[in-house]
Amino acid sequence: MTLTNSQKKHYRSLGHNLNPIVTIGGNGLSEAVLLELNRALDDHELIKIKLAVVDRNERGQIMDKLREKTSAIIVQEIGKVALLFRAAKKPNPKLSNILR
Repeated sequence: MTLTNSQKKHYRSLGHNLNPIVTIGGNGLSEAVLLELNRALDDHELIKIKLAVVDRNERGQIMDKLREKTSAIIVQEIGKVALLFRAAKKPNPKLSNILR
């Protein structure tokens, strides 16, 4: 799934006011972190995460693994913060950052 430029622009504007839900630290993508990421993407569809990793190359590797394991689209990545999107099968209007 890919996003058009107008969709990315819209999601970036929605994500501007979001706070990071998940922080990925030095241990990388553990099973607990992946479960929390998948739960957050199922609930909110659009989430912001923080990568507390100093090395830029390591952050890139983590983002590649994250994209592969969660099937999420990286809408924007600025420094140590990334905005992820994955459409929910049954979006909840009370939880979804897209439908609010």
